[in-house]
Amino acid sequence: MKTYKEVDVVLVGGGWTGGILGKEFSEAGMTVVCLERGGPHTADDFSVPRMRDELAVGQRMSMMVNTTDNTETVRNKSAETALPYRRLGSYLMGTGVGGASTHWNGHTWRWNDNDFQIRSKYEAKYGKQYIPADMTIQDWGVTYAELEPYYDKFEKVAGISAKAGNVQGRKIAGGNVFEAPRRNEYPMPPLVYGYAGDLFAEAARKMGYHPFPRPTANASVPYTNPDGVKFGECQYCGHCERFGCEANAKGGAQMTVIPAALRQSTFELRTYAWVTKVERDASGKKATGVTYTNTVTGEECFQPAKLVVLCAFGLNNVHLMMLSGIGEIYDPVSGKGLLGKNYCYQTGSAAMLFFEDKHFHPYMATAGIGAIMDDFHGNWDFDRAPFGFVGGSTVGTAMYGGRPIQWHPTPAGTPAWGSAWKQETAKWYDRSMNITATGTVMPFRGNYLDLDPTYRNRFGAPLMRMTFDYQDNERKISAHSADVINRIATALDPTHLSKATARQSWSSVPYQSTHNTGGTIMGTNPGNSVTNKYGQVWQVDNLFIMGASLFPHNSAYNPTGPVAAIAYMAADIIKKVYVKQPGKLIHA
Repeated sequence: MKTYKEVDVVLVGGGWTGGILGKEFSEAGMTVVCLERGGPHTADDFSVPRMRDELAVGQRMSMMVNTTDNTETVRNKSAETALPYRRLGSYLMGTGVGGASTHWNGHTWRWNDNDFQIRSKYEAKYGKQYIPADMTIQDWGVTYAELEPYYDKFEKVAGISAKAGNVQGRKIAGGNVFEAPRRNEYPMPPLVYGYAGDLFAEAARKMGYHPFPRPTANASVPYTNPDGVKFGECQYCGHCERFGCEANAKGGAQMTVIPAALRQSTFELRTYAWVTKVERDASGKKATGVTYTNTVTGEECFQPAKLVVLCAFGLNNVHLMMLSGIGEIYDPVSGKGLLGKNYCYQTGSAAMLFFEDKHFHPYMATAGIGAIMDDFHGNWDFDRAPFGFVGGSTVGTAMYGGRPIQWHPTPAGTPAWGSAWKQETAKWYDRSMNITATGTVMPFRGNYLDLDPTYRNRFGAPLMRMTFDYQDNERKISAHSADVINRIATALDPTHLSKATARQSWSSVPYQSTHNTGGTIMGTNPGNSVTNKYGQVWQVDNLFIMGASLFPHNSAYNPTGPVAAIAYMAADIIKKVYVKQPGKLIHA
């Protein structure tokens, strides 16, 4: 085994959190090694026509993980036998420098205390009996006020385009009036709605709702961030979700924080480095570094470090903790153990509208285009009691690109193939729009992650097993959002309407969301969480975890905002407090 010189910090994963911490630590003079399982990206990788190859990139998932190397096994219930998730469908796991930030949609939300203090707020408003006994929600141990300056920092670094709805307590029409107070306006004005967004926003306003431009990391104008990184202006090319940005207009770690870190002599990025275990000393209470395999040469390596931070995709963080034997794996029968507990996903619903007399030009789009409303999630005055659910949903348009392989909507009753299908596809390609909802998912006792007893990855390690299905709470949310969608859709008087319906059970086959959360949850003490609010593992003081695996539940919002904000907050306290006096940052 090859052993390297000890460094101050080793980061496992080179996405948003690895890039943020790498930049913050190296600029503070700390020696940092960032280990990325995938390969590097160059400007040529994102160039035209390569990046507009929908078959290779959008369908065959060239920017995603190879599931023959590593994946999860999936099932809906503990009584079922889990099978490997071999064909990417429900969620898409990225790989390479920048991680999912190279091909994400860019949707960026500020989660607030409705999420961070979820149990306290629901118990205070609806009573303790309102929360189902097997719903394992808990307060996070962090507040919006603590994270607000870090949200602000990330929005400037990533280049978020949007319209604020609450600046220092002043509500602003046209923005999200249900958002928590922010200190500043967004760095750039919002993207244009597009025709579908205009129609949705007009109908929603007439019904008393509050539509606004979707916040997104797509530069609406040329922009230079605080680190001097120059963004091009979004070209509305239709190749955003699943694709890298040809115009350098989509904020990602590979073009912002990681290049900034690489300018420091104290930062080193190693690609094709697959971390297989977090090593500890004889006491088990101190991490000594990580073991990894160079996937090009096959050589096994050990990188010693004073501080270890797991910055991979959330599911990978959970899996690595399990393979490293750190913490007790959750048992849903006894309720003991915390590792793998509170796994959550997202729910939703969608309708397709067809118009004989309207043209939407779906190929002129970007992942953040369109209007959206927060009347049923961020709006705490929305009464959930008549519907009987915890959480809520956001509702809006989602016209992402009109690419020819993926986008061919047809009305119900259209043949699935043949000349009639071709005629209907040609007719409705430019004459259709959708309205979609994204809903929360709460943690339940029977939804969890553990190790599969049968299947193994390329290194012979057990795959992680996912046991998950929607519960009554999520079915109620989906039914409510479907009703809202259908009322708005009907008001637009389409020629044909494929109505939204409630999701009943989770399937791994159709794409839904790459917002997998939980498994190494944060909290207020070692009895209810794997880490404290800074991501510091209670059992191992010099081991930290970043990313959505920290989330005790999942919101209707996309997770990147709090993922980044928590990373910046953790970087600050590590630099200012932990480095000077290593040990527990919170005693509980």
